[in-house]
This record gives sequence, C-alpha cells and structure tokens, in this order.
Amino acid sequence: MRSSFFARLAAIAIFSFLTAQVFAQSKLDKSVLMTIGGKPVTVKEFTDIYNKNNLKDDVIEKKSVDEYIDLFVNYRIKVMEAYDMKLDTSAKFKKELNGYRKQLAKPYFTNDEVSEELVEEAYQRKTKDIRASHILIKCDKHALPADTLKAYNKAMDIRKKALAGADFGELAMTYSQDPSARDQKATATTPERRGNRGDLGYFTVFDMVYPFETGAYNTPEGEISMPVRSDFGYHIIKVTSKTDALGVVNAAHIFLKLEPGASEEEIQAMKLKADNIYKEIMDSDGKGWNDAVANYSDDRASISRYGALSPFTVSRIVPEFVETVKKLKPGEIAAPIRTSFGFHIIKLLGVSGIDTFEKERQAIAERVEKDMRSKKTEEVVIQQIKKDYGFKNNDKNIEKFMSSVDSTILLGNFVPAKNVKLSNTLFTIGKKSCTVSDFVDYIQTKQTPQRYASAQAYAYQLFDAFQGKEILEYADEHLEEKYPDFKLLVQEYNDGILLFDLMDKEVWSKAVKDTVGLREYYEKNATKYMWNDRVKACVITVNKPESLPKVKEFLDQGVPFDSLRAVLTRNQVNNVTVRNGFYQRGDNPFVDQTKWKANIRNEISSTVDNTTVIVNIIEVRKPEQKTLGEARGLVTSDYQTELEEKWLERLRKKYPVVINEKVLDKVRALYQ
Repeated sequence: MRSSFFARLAAIAIFSFLTAQVFAQSKLDKSVLMTIGGKPVTVKEFTDIYNKNNLKDDVIEKKSVDEYIDLFVNYRIKVMEAYDMKLDTSAKFKKELNGYRKQLAKPYFTNDEVSEELVEEAYQRKTKDIRASHILIKCDKHALPADTLKAYNKAMDIRKKALAGADFGELAMTYSQDPSARDQKATATTPERRGNRGDLGYFTVFDMVYPFETGAYNTPEGEISMPVRSDFGYHIIKVTSKTDALGVVNAAHIFLKLEPGASEEEIQAMKLKADNIYKEIMDSDGKGWNDAVANYSDDRASISRYGALSPFTVSRIVPEFVETVKKLKPGEIAAPIRTSFGFHIIKLLGVSGIDTFEKERQAIAERVEKDMRSKKTEEVVIQQIKKDYGFKNNDKNIEKFMSSVDSTILLGNFVPAKNVKLSNTLFTIGKKSCTVSDFVDYIQTKQTPQRYASAQAYAYQLFDAFQGKEILEYADEHLEEKYPDFKLLVQEYNDGILLFDLMDKEVWSKAVKDTVGLREYYEKNATKYMWNDRVKACVITVNKPESLPKVKEFLDQGVPFDSLRAVLTRNQVNNVTVRNGFYQRGDNPFVDQTKWKANIRNEISSTVDNTTVIVNIIEVRKPEQKTLGEARGLVTSDYQTELEEKWLERLRKKYPVVINEKVLDKVRALYQ
C-alpha cells in the first residue's frame, strides 16, 4: 500500500513538472523577442524558422542563436521592404507564387495507401533492368469498340507469327507503326538513321508509359506478351533480358567519332586506331588513361574530366554500352566497342546499384507523384473529397443534357440545342453548384474532332473530366482554411519570392547594370584579380602526315601565327587546325609538355595514329593583373556583396531593430 502511494505521488510529480514545462514553453513562445520597424516578432516566429533551418542531422553547419538572429533580422527587413515597395502586387509575382502553390498542394491530393502500393511496386521494378523490343499497332484512345477490336485482332495475328518462329525484328520492320523500327532516309534537316527493328534497348521503372512498363515487367524473359493497351495503341512486347539493375552508372570513355555514311575502309582505320589506343593504355597498366583521353578522344565535353560522362541510367545510353558496362568491375577498361556513333573505349568508375527500400522510398514516391500512375490515387482522393464536402449529382439534369448532345461534338464545334436550359444544375460540391452552362464552356474549350467515338460516349468522357476538375479545384480553393500548416507554408514561399525579386532589383541586376560603380570597385580592388603564369602559344594539329612538311615549311618561313590559318587554306593544306591563345597550366596537355620559353617549338607525334601537334611558344607571361573584362564575373560577384552590405545598413535605419535581451537569454538557454 505504501509503495503504491509513493509511486502515484512520483507519477503526479513528474506529470506536474512536465505540465509546468509545457506551460512555460507556451508562455515563452508568445513573448515578444524583438520589434522590427515597430512590428513585434514572437519567440515562436523566430524558433519555428530557426528549428527548420538548423536540424541536428543537417549537413549544413548549425548556426548559433546569435548568428541566426542576424540572419533572421536581415531576412525580415528585406521582406518588409518588398511589401512597402508593393512587389506583391505584380502579375509576375502572382504567377510565380501560384506555380509554387500548385506544387505544395499536390500532397493533399494523394491517397497514402494507394500511393504506398504504387511506391512498393515501383521499387520492385527498379531492382531490374529490362531490354525489350515491341511492335506497335496504333489505336486511338477514344476509338469505337469495333475499331479497337480490329487493332487488337491485328496485334494478335502478328503475335501468332512471332510465336510460330518468325523473326521479331523482321515483323517489327514489316508491321510496326512505330517509325523508329525502320530505316529513315536523310532529309534536309535530319541525317540518315538506321531502324532499331523494334529494339528499345534497356530501360527500367519510369522510363516507359505505365501500361507498357507493366506489360514488360509482367512478361517473363525470352517470352512475348499478349497485346498491351496504351494511349498509343496495342504493343506486342518481347522481353530480351531481365538483369539485376545497375542503378546509376559512372563511367568514362575515349570516343572516336565515325561520320554518317563512313566507308568500310574508314571504319577499319578507325577500329585500328581504337585498338592501338587500347593497347597503349593496357601496356601502361591503365596509367596512360588520362593522357589517352586528352590526346585522342573526340568527346570534347568529357576531356577535362578525363573522359568521365555524366552519371547515367541504362535507358540513357545505347545498349552496346550497357552490355559492356555490365561485364566490368569498377576500375576495369574494356576493349573497344562499336556503336552507331563510332568506337568507344570504356572505363567503369562505379555503379550505385539499388539501395534499400527505406533509402529509395522518398525519391520513388516523388516520381510516382509525377507519373501517370498517380491517376489511381487521384480517383481515390476525388471520392474522399466528395464525401468531405457533400457532393451530389443531379442525375435527371445530367441525362436530359446528354440526350441533347448531337454529332457536332465529334466535329469539335459543339453548340447546345436551343431547348437546353443552361442554368440547370448538374452537380453540387460544398456550396458550389456546377451548371449545364459551366459544362458547355468546358466542352467548347476541350473538344477535339473524334473519328471513332459516339457523341454520347465522348460527351460522358468529357463530363467525367469536367467533374473531376471541378471537385479538385473546389478542394484546392479551401486548402488554406482546412489545413493551417499549408497556409503557413504558402506564406513562406510568398516571402521567399518577394525576397528574390527584391534582391534582384537592389543587388544582382543593379551590379550588372551599374557599369560606372563596377569599374570603380574594380579599380579599388584590382590586386585581388590576378592571372597565374601564362604563355601565349600557337597550337597546330596536323591530322594527315602529307600535310606536315608544308606546315613546317610555312613556319620556317616565319609566316605570322595569326595569319597561318589563312595561308594554309589559300595553299589548300587541309586537315590542319590552328589555335592561338593564352594558356595556363592544365589548359592544354600539349602546351604543358612544352618548355615555357619564348620562341620554343615542340613537335609531338601520336603513337597510335598519324596526328602531329606542333606547339609554338610565342610569349611567356609572369603573374599579372586581370583586366576588368577578364575578371568581370568575379568582380561583379564581389561588387554585389558590397552593394548588399550597404543596402542592409540603410534598411536597418529604416526598420529599427529592438531586441528584448531578457527573452533572448531564455531562447539561448533552450539551445545550449
């Protein structure tokens, strides 16, 4: 009895202590921490933003309360200035805020249970990479039943041929209505392109429209699907392979470009060059990779990254590339392969694979939300909104209007019959009534000519879309009133857009336009902007051995480097490029290999092809000051910083800040 009494007493004491803490915190939240321009700011206003931007697990360094006070004040006085300047009344601001609000509202229009099922399904599919081919039989999504059946039967007949042993690629070239299956002749604007014979290469989840994706993942490897319906028509899918997913691939390559229509002789010469480059790299145990990239790769965009491509998934690269990568281990280099673009020597840097469901979930959920499969959740959400806001159809008025719809709707020029009462209510949602007039306006906006549907069938299809739109719009209009957190979030974006517009007006664009102020700033701080050691050089690349003697002859004659290109062209010395300019260390591998001394010439011959590079050092320059034109980007950035600092000084005078130090001490104590 005694122990029970003390246990109850202890529990009451703990409860009382916690209640007192909550009460004290609540009281502190309401306290005024500061006034800005005479307007009070409560502790809660400050701590809500502080907590949001200073999470313990955040990668960004956590700011102290005192540091953040300064940031907070700067933010608030800028927003106050934006309102005083009435930036919130501009059409541009309203359009941008509306765009962000639409994005923020999306989570309120999803069903968690259905969404979770779709996310789990997408994750399972993400663990596999599929290579597949297809044959498309087009069929309009609004086609009449008879036309739909005709397309389906045609697809089934082709499938039977494939199952009987006919070559799927040949069937695709003969029957598929996907034009990529067949060779395309060159036009005035596009080069000749070889058909893919139905082969779509590799893909994974989200790479194809959802019905096609589902058909592919539900078809076993090596088999052919039943016809799969999408908005494009019927697809017969042959799954070539299903393998464990690579995920995101990091790879580098040396690329040797083949021009369209290259002759067999040119192809073999390029193959020999690729083999020689590969041999040179392997003879160095891979250590010569970087030099080989710099000297030989035709992919100019990746040379500065030692051949590294942007990270990619299997659907973003040709299948031959994927097949090669799948056989490599990180660090390994594959023998040259040929694709439709030319020859590649591939080095695998690494693959991400697929992470656990818990780690992948958020990214997949975001993709599901943007994908057409999200329509499933929309249907469930619409039903819930109907329930929440007391939706009611007026079936009598709906049927009466639908019976009046004639064939003009199929021509795309619908006009309601004269006896139609436009004020009749079709349905109600909350306090809003949607009338025949509203639906007619929708039809006249959305109607398109239809070849296959009946008038009533198309009208009901439009009505379903109209009703869904009105239901979702009604719920959207009442989000702020139903969800206070959403209202606060929209306000944050409101202030953020205002702040951006104000900064652009007062700092960023101002610094760019104020050429006089920019020059004055540069002249006061010129010593901050310096070049490193540089050389002025002429780099000549001779791609054909027969051109080399003539190039050297002109150089020996003292032809000015600035005129060399014109002289070579005039004398029909082809396959030579001439580049004059300034170089720092690392800008050009051939310049780096040359002694930096005026009037030095260095001739570098390739070990794998017939290319020769001649580097001529014209002038050597010690570190020197950059001109304003050369340093404009850095100067502008620094000038913007100075403008902002001076502007903030003026704003703090316009909107005086008074901090309640006693309350601030209590806030500091919360975060010690």
